[in-house]
Amino acid sequence: MQVLSRSEWLPLAEAYRERAQVHTRPHLARRADGEKHPVADFLFEYYNLSPGQLERWHPGLGVGLADAPEYAALGAYVEVDGVASVDEARLEKRLPGLKWTRDLLSRTASRPARTGCFGLHEWAMVYRDADDRRHPAPLRLGAAGTDQVVESHKLTCTHVDAFRFFTDEARPLNIEELGREHQLEWEQPGCLHATMDLYRIAFRLLPFAEATIVLDTFELALAVREVDMMASPYDLSDLGYEPIAIETPEGKAEYVRRQRGFTEAAAPLRARLLELVEGLLTTVDA
Repeated sequence: MQVLSRSEWLPLAEAYRERAQVHTRPHLARRADGEKHPVADFLFEYYNLSPGQLERWHPGLGVGLADAPEYAALGAYVEVDGVASVDEARLEKRLPGLKWTRDLLSRTASRPARTGCFGLHEWAMVYRDADDRRHPAPLRLGAAGTDQVVESHKLTCTHVDAFRFFTDEARPLNIEELGREHQLEWEQPGCLHATMDLYRIAFRLLPFAEATIVLDTFELALAVREVDMMASPYDLSDLGYEPIAIETPEGKAEYVRRQRGFTEAAAPLRARLLELVEGLLTTVDA
């Protein structure tokens, strides 16, 4: 085991926390004021990692922290001779989830990226039910205009967790009625939500993975979320987000350009996560 002295690991933990607080502090300030932001708050509200947890650095499996009572007090750590380290014994119960995650990452990476969805999942979430919107922002084209956009396109959503928010009227319009059992079969790297979900995969590897991968995936997910909402039916111009009008040829081209960029940015992160998962599985089997 590599052991870091307090003078070695503390600057790493502090630098990590400062990087995370760029995102957590504005969110916590809005929450204290009772304000909501449909873009910036999404990763905190949809994914189940608290701001405090996002701010905590972890060294990962195989690294010990000397003179670290704040880590020794965490449930997932053990302390031996004044050195705190992640409790490797806790990996055993993670085995089924790790194997499923390995399959998801490897299958997704093996498929070609699809770039013909144009972000219509958000439109399908309000189709013929505009009064039950997930966000209070107005619809850019109104209810009737939003419905017309959905009806004039083919819905090709491949993401289970986006599809589950479709309205009842929109679900039969999709290429497939998706359930959890379809995720390994349909997940593909061009999907914006599959890229955002790399953040969830990363933080679920804590504390066994070094935490930098969590912030790397968080920041990519935040950039994806911005485009996701810019291409949505909502008018967020008052928040500084110019719409990507996917109902026009120019908007479609812009969406695909951004989509391809995110696919390229996600590929090395997906590969790093797969390497981490395979390493943890090797540790369990050893």
